[in-house]
Amino acid sequence: MTREEIAAIVSRRIDAWHRRDIPGLVEDVSEDSVVDSPFAGGEGRGKAGFARAYEAFFQAFPDARLNLQDVLIDGDRVILVGRLSGTDRGGFMGLTPTGRSFDIPIASHFEVKDGLIVHERRIYDFTGLLVQVGALKAKPI
Repeated sequence: MTREEIAAIVSRRIDAWHRRDIPGLVEDVSEDSVVDSPFAGGEGRGKAGFARAYEAFFQAFPDARLNLQDVLIDGDRVILVGRLSGTDRGGFMGLTPTGRSFDIPIASHFEVKDGLIVHERRIYDFTGLLVQVGALKAKPI
């Protein structure tokens, strides 16, 4: 794939994310893909695993905002870097919604083969998210 073709996949996914378009988000995902994310239960497989992770996230944080700061494409690998913010309105991972907001750094690394995403690893400050929404108590240092 060319860099431009991969950039088009990235652009479609970002647009779909902002529209909360789950079918659009999984359109470029292979049937045997893997997503590593706490919202996927650790590891999700295939389009259904990706869709479950997005559904859980958008249900928990319906006002979530993604602010991408950098997109790096190197061969068949992509890194997205940015900030994720929102409000805990729907509860997540079995927890009661707190109504509190969060703002955390994120990165997503994925690999593309034959025009489809075959693996994605989502990396973010999950502890920071839990502390900010009040699901985890932490003493200041």
